[in-house]
Amino acid sequence: MFPDNLTRAEAQARSELIATDSYRILVDLSGRDVPNRETDFLSTSEVTFTARAAGRTHLDLIADSVRHARLDGVELDPSSFADSRLPLDITPGPHHLEVTAVCRYSRSGEGLHRFVDPSDELVYLYTQFEVADARRVYGCFEQPDLKARFWISVLAPRHWAVISNGSEAKVTPAGDGCARWDFTATERLATYLTAVVAGDYATVTDSYAGTGGEVAMSILCRQSRTQDLDAERIFATTKTGFGVFEDRFGYPYAFGKYDQVFVPEYNGGAMENAGCVTLRDDYLFRSRVTAAAYEARDNTILHELSHMWFGDLVTMRWWDDLWLKESFAEFASHFSLSQSGDDPDHPWATFCNSRKTWAYRQDQLPSTHPIAADMVDLEAVELNFDGITYAKGASVLRQLVAFVGLEEFLQGVRSYFREHAFGNTELGDLLTALHRASGRDLAGWSAEWLEKAGVNTLRPAFTLDEAGRYRSFSVEQDASPGWPTLRSHRIAIGLYALDGGALRRTRRVETDISGASTALAELVGLAQPDLVLLNDDDLTYAKVRLDGRSLGTLVEAISLLDNPLARAVCWGAAWDMCRDAELPAADYVELVLRGVGVESDLTAVAAVLSQGLKAAADFTPSEQTRAVLDRWERGVWELLSAAAPGSDHQVALAKAYPPAVDSPAGVLRLQGWLAGADIPAGLTVDASLRWLIVTHLARLGQADEAAIEAEWRRDNTISGAEQAAGARAALPTAEAKAAAWRLAVGTDVPNETHKVSCLQFWQRGQDEVLVPYQDAYFRAVEEISASRGSWAHRGIALRRNVLALLFPQPRQAASFVDRLDAWLARTELADSVVRVVNERRDDTVRALRCRSARLPVDSSVS
Repeated sequence: MFPDNLTRAEAQARSELIATDSYRILVDLSGRDVPNRETDFLSTSEVTFTARAAGRTHLDLIADSVRHARLDGVELDPSSFADSRLPLDITPGPHHLEVTAVCRYSRSGEGLHRFVDPSDELVYLYTQFEVADARRVYGCFEQPDLKARFWISVLAPRHWAVISNGSEAKVTPAGDGCARWDFTATERLATYLTAVVAGDYATVTDSYAGTGGEVAMSILCRQSRTQDLDAERIFATTKTGFGVFEDRFGYPYAFGKYDQVFVPEYNGGAMENAGCVTLRDDYLFRSRVTAAAYEARDNTILHELSHMWFGDLVTMRWWDDLWLKESFAEFASHFSLSQSGDDPDHPWATFCNSRKTWAYRQDQLPSTHPIAADMVDLEAVELNFDGITYAKGASVLRQLVAFVGLEEFLQGVRSYFREHAFGNTELGDLLTALHRASGRDLAGWSAEWLEKAGVNTLRPAFTLDEAGRYRSFSVEQDASPGWPTLRSHRIAIGLYALDGGALRRTRRVETDISGASTALAELVGLAQPDLVLLNDDDLTYAKVRLDGRSLGTLVEAISLLDNPLARAVCWGAAWDMCRDAELPAADYVELVLRGVGVESDLTAVAAVLSQGLKAAADFTPSEQTRAVLDRWERGVWELLSAAAPGSDHQVALAKAYPPAVDSPAGVLRLQGWLAGADIPAGLTVDASLRWLIVTHLARLGQADEAAIEAEWRRDNTISGAEQAAGARAALPTAEAKAAAWRLAVGTDVPNETHKVSCLQFWQRGQDEVLVPYQDAYFRAVEEISASRGSWAHRGIALRRNVLALLFPQPRQAASFVDRLDAWLARTELADSVVRVVNERRDDTVRALRCRSARLPVDSSVS
């Protein structure tokens, strides 16, 4: 599925043959001498490298054509360029290669993305190179261990802002209203960490007094978004991160200056280009958001900043050790927040409520893999940017910190940076540094946690005497049959009692467990509490179960639990039990409705509101679904009505209400909000909330194409265009579904518009109009797998949108799964395509299992 693939074996052979020294890159954005200035640009690469022996290799380049190429002054045949490779026959010794090519701007967020703002017609460009898309902009040896120094130059309209990894050295006129920017040389970098940003960006500047000298800082965004740019807070978060990382990592920031650019139509959250970070400009909030959104942005800012050490300063040798940067950045961002905020537990509660839930889901899919995964080629790499690489890895690192000690961990990290600065490493290099610092043998830990897939489940097992005291207590551990590893865990166990209107911890025991069962003598003789919580304080990575009494206490009294981190573990345990068909969906809905209104962590509020709707809509037995959905809609409305005017809870609940609405009364209420009537006091129905309402009125057949068009005219921005496409896809008419399907599978549209359309296509209550798209999905998957038609050149982000988001979601899913399995059995598909389809199949089978489980509702509170 990955276009222009490169295998690990090929990369290893090339790094054995050559070593790169430097690149001189000229990216010509002037529009001169190209077929179409709005679609094409010129690129020239000059590469110096040394060959250790004679051999044959290739330069990587994705381009429309090669204008000319010279190796050591000898012309190469441009027609030899094929399949994104320019073949090279080399002799031992130093070499100089020059290649000029016509490259193409991207609309998919890969390579050099070009965007024209519909609000003012201004132009914005930015690069996105991870994993292997630098070759879409310049010829290079595209693998992380062939680092080099870069001199990057750009020709562009002289009124533009232009930045790259190096500091601006000089700007010289270049005629025809253009100028040339020449940037200072970088330190040694991997190709995927280079960057070019150019266009009509607005710029705000500041600086940070770092341990290695003054660091110039800037923030860039579109002109039309300047009113949304809260630069002061963004700079403050960044400076705080600099302070924590330079101090605790013991190595000064290495890349001179630090730019952060908020860019449109971005596929991910952000990218750690050295000294030139790009972030999706949805992080510039144009409507009211809760504290959770600001915390998520702070986390992303710090995640990318930490990459300046984990990933940029020290880079993995090949993508097998992708986790070495992503898991560490995930851990480091939350660590930074815990070190600098007023409440050190709050960032970890937020992590538990969002990122860790993502990891647990990913680790139970058929595509689960070890944290230190086997990345045989670029296609495997793209598929493994997932909850295991990020969130499970960070969870396991937190366990590692508990295992070796925080100061010993940081001492090992500091040694690791000093020893490997500007180089490449493998897992063993890090473990060696941590072993030297802590004296702990990490071979067994690595084998259990990094090299084996799957998540364990921990359960309390106990007997009671006549007085209700523990006669015995043990922690039972199991694993899935496919991944049977039983691990060693450092956990805390909390005992909680209802006392004076609060559910408080009365005792905490911290202990090590291993194997199938670990007896805990410390609890014998203690009275059974109202709630016993395994993995209190969230020290390990494991699913936990609640005994019947504890679960009943939780459903009745989660609002009385006074510790946010304990609540996070409880929310996670309850959701896992619901997903595993051990807790009725109706009970989970009641738990959410009783606890979400007083939950202090707004990340938890958003997460459990989303999960509550999923439980009601997807996990409830058919005969109960209507009643549970009605209860959900009514409960969310009651909570919204009771929320403090203008509060974050009111905002979160207002955003949860339109997806919950199915009733005529709810429709009238939403229509009234759009018209400015009966809006709850303190609530602003701003652009984001209006689009949410319009989309769900469209889902219900209560907003037509004309209403969507009118809303788009009201919000003539790229966000408005994207949301309008999503609302059209949600319409329950055959005509609307056909148009949305054509857009998704056969039309060249920008990546974010494509994603929103796919995301809104399948809606509950629309099974009849969606029946034809089960077979249409099969056909689209076959086209993607074979790279036929437009899929021969469309990027992996668009492919994944179709494979994952357009996966059929009929309510009568059992018959669909049978048809899916028969189709999979007779159809030859690429492994990467099968992986995504099987992940979505697993979600469907899980929902069927929950619907089929005949658990008595309210059994947990009897």
